[in-house]
Parts: sequence; structure tokens; C-alpha cells
Amino acid sequence: MTLQEFFKNDHFAGKVGVELIEVKEGYSKARLVITEEHLNAGHRTQGGALFTLADLALAAAANSHGALALSLSSSITFLRSSGPGDTLYAEARERYVGRTTGYYQIDVTNQEGKLIATFESSVFRKGDKLPFTTV
Repeated sequence: MTLQEFFKNDHFAGKVGVELIEVKEGYSKARLVITEEHLNAGHRTQGGALFTLADLALAAAANSHGALALSLSSSITFLRSSGPGDTLYAEARERYVGRTTGYYQIDVTNQEGKLIATFESSVFRKGDKLPFTTV
């Protein structure tokens, strides 16, 4: 099993439409095509959809070392709106790896490369081995 196959078990992200498109050690990229189902009452992308996109990218990058990593804290800053027809990308980059913790920054951009949101998270590695081959 690969890491991308492992994350197909993230049923919530899958139901929302988030797709993991690239994974390397300490890095990942995910995509979400915005449809009417992702919109809030103001006809813009709902914040929870953006958070879910960034969170799956975080999970893939943080777990790329083969040990279960769980978020300790995450924050998102919304910078620009998006809506139907936009394709959003979340790129997660590892900034710190400790013995049991890690720190990640995720940029969410649109199809034009414009920054939509920034997401930061720290993780705790439990040490449980994950059932996939190395990235």
C-alpha cells in the first residue's frame, strides 16, 4: 500500500472531493474543485472546505515518515475568496521535525496561483507504524 492509497481511507475528505495528487517525504499537494456544494450562504467557498483541503495535505506530509502523526493545533487565515469553478491546491511543507513533534505550513492557492489561505499546524508523532511503503 502507498501513502496515497492509505489516505483514500480519509472518508470525510474523499466525500468533500479532496484529492491527494503528490506526496514526497515532508511534502504533499492536494486538490479540490469547488462546486455549488462547497459554498456558504454568501456564495463563496465555505471555510470548512478550505480547512479540510489543507488538513489532508498536512496529514499526508506529516505521516510521510511512516509513523502516525496527529495534529496538536492548527490555524487557518483566509486571505481571498473563491467560488464555483475554481480549482484549489494545498501544498504542505515540513518546516521542523523533532523526535515526537513536527511543524508544517500549508499554502492554499487557486488555479492562477493566487494565495487563498495559509494554514499552520504542529503535530505529535505517536510512534505507531503506518501500513504503507516509504514515499
